[in-house]
Amino acid sequence: MIDIPYAIGAIAAMAVVTFGLRALPFLAARFLQSHPLVQKLGRFLPLAIMTLLLLHTLVGSARQNPTGPWAEGLAVVVVVALQWWKKHPLLSILAGTTLYVLLRNWSP
Repeated sequence: MIDIPYAIGAIAAMAVVTFGLRALPFLAARFLQSHPLVQKLGRFLPLAIMTLLLLHTLVGSARQNPTGPWAEGLAVVVVVALQWWKKHPLLSILAGTTLYVLLRNWSP
């Protein structure tokens, strides 16, 4: 059986490490915000991540659908058109997601 002081010490050590790892990004953000590399990554990464997610969806998931990539392609076209027209990201994402789910689940 494990000794009580040992168990309390192990739990306390895990709590300190967990808290430290979660607090570190907030403490480091103050120092990193003015760094040129971090600013460049902040401008570039969101677009790169969204592009990779889009490609993964269109290429990876579309192959698994026996009816083809039509649901994915139409949802992307709706998102792009709504974003260009209304310039409201939440509306574009919700409309595209809803259309995609409807086409994927209720298509023959």
